[in-house]
Order: sequence, then structure tokens, then C-alpha cells
Amino acid sequence: MKEYYIGVDIGGTNIACGIVDNKGTIISKKSIKTESEKGYPALVGNIAALIAELIAENNISKEKIGGIGVGCPGLCNKELGVVERAVNLNWFNEPLVRDLEAKTGFRVQIDNDANAAAYGEFIAGAAMGTNSAIVITLGTGVGSGIIVDKKLFYGMNFAGGEIGHMVIKRDGIPCNCGRSGCFENYSSATGLIRMTKEAIEGNPNSKMAEIAKENGKISARTAWLAAKEGDIHGQRVVDEYIDGLACGITNVINIFQPDIVCIGGGVCNEGDTLLVPLKKLVAEMVFSRASKRNTRLAICRLGNDAGIIGAAMLGI
Repeated sequence: MKEYYIGVDIGGTNIACGIVDNKGTIISKKSIKTESEKGYPALVGNIAALIAELIAENNISKEKIGGIGVGCPGLCNKELGVVERAVNLNWFNEPLVRDLEAKTGFRVQIDNDANAAAYGEFIAGAAMGTNSAIVITLGTGVGSGIIVDKKLFYGMNFAGGEIGHMVIKRDGIPCNCGRSGCFENYSSATGLIRMTKEAIEGNPNSKMAEIAKENGKISARTAWLAAKEGDIHGQRVVDEYIDGLACGITNVINIFQPDIVCIGGGVCNEGDTLLVPLKKLVAEMVFSRASKRNTRLAICRLGNDAGIIGAAMLGI
């Protein structure tokens, strides 16, 4: 085993890169703007340059580095080393492993960014020490990674684990995936903002509407802030959001019975205001509720570092 590994987390706005030791600790990291509009070749060149800069700044010899792992949004074919589809980057069938290996001289592995983040939490975060875990990220959509018997689960086409596109309300809100009523429509930050907007439109004189006006926009925090000030309309939005989240998490627990379900994303900054009622609802609904042992529910620990750590550890 080498002393260090490189983890790269490609996002729509930024690319983060870190040197990680073989225990999953980030030694150093830096980031650049993604600038996907410049095209695939330019982006690969920028990633290679970022890696070279980081290695040079930390004065680490190449012989001590075991390889590079890259977490990328979209469908990543690990066997072929190809990003088959990353819509936000405008990448289709791009041979990322081949091209990055040619530019860096290191062995490269790729994976979906949600899988990389989940693996990071498993190696060094909230899921550390478990045998099986589900990590769910509540952001623009709902990303997820599934770990079974200490290994990432991919399915036969590397597209397994799309928990966000599990239907929780049949004939519900149309989703970009082509179905209706998907989990991410109700449990993502985007879904929460939509629910808040609809509630404000129906109650324009509410405290929630006042908070949105003061902040100049409706955000994923608006309903929570209003609820904390006793606004019944804000509390209804919060309750509706937690109810949808509990439904999706319960479904996942019923299918996999993992040791732990970890949730991450900005909404988790609400802490116990989110977690306490969420745990109560899940405990009441889960199929195994009569059992002495049940899945733990926790908030992710690593934040934005999870993707870097998970990507770096792919090659170990």
C-alpha cells in the first residue's frame, strides 16, 4: 500500500482535489472553477494541472502516490473507464481514465460522485466501522450511494443506487427523469424550495413570506426559519418535507436493512430540528420496528470532503 492517494471531486461549479493518506485523512487540498463550457479536453488538462500543482506544493514524490480516484456526476462505466453520460458537464462517452492517465502518469479510477461521497463517509465519516450503509445527499437532487458487505453496490450497468428516482407519490410531481412523484421531488433542496414557494403564494401575509422578502429570495431555509418563529405555514412545509423524507428513508431501510443511513446536504444543518422528528417517523413506519436491532439514522460528518476522500480511496 502506498502512503498517499489523490482524490478529485468534479462538481458543476468547482473541481476539488486532495492528497489523502492511506487512512483516509486529507493532507492538503485545493480547488478550481469547473468551467465546463470550455469543453472536455480543456477540463481534463485543468484537472491534470491541478493535481501536479498540489503534489509540487506538498513536495511529495510520485513514488509515494498510489493513484488517482475521480468522482464525477453522471453515469461512469468503471470497467471501460468511460464517463458515459454527465449532462451537466456536457460529457458523453468520454474516456476519462485513458486521458487522465496519459496526462498524469498515474493509475486512474472513476466513479459516480455520489458513490465516492458515500465511500468517503464509510471510510472516514459517519458510516465508519459498519458493514452496510446507505448515504443520501439532499441537494439540488437526491444523490445516494449504497454499500453492502463493505463494497459499493453498482448494479449490472453501474447505474444502481438511484434512490432519488424511487417513486414515493404515485402520479405526483413530474420529474426530469420522465416519471412522476420521485423521492427527490419531495426531499431535495429544490423540492423544499418549491413547497415553500407554493405555501407563500397561498399565504402571502405569513411570517414565511416576510422572511423571504427580507432575504430577497426563497431558500431551503425559509420555512425552517419561519417555523422557529412560530409560523404555522412554515411548520406545515417543514412537516411535509420531513414526512416525504421519512417515507423514502423507510423504503430504503425496508429493502436493504443497512447498519446505518446517513444523510447529508445543507438541510442537515438544521440538526435535531430535522433529525428528531425524522427518526420518530421512520421508527414508527419501518417494517423491522419490532426488532431489537434497527438501522441507525445519522447526519454525515465529512461535508464536502467526503467526495475527495471517497474518490482517493477507490484504488486501495
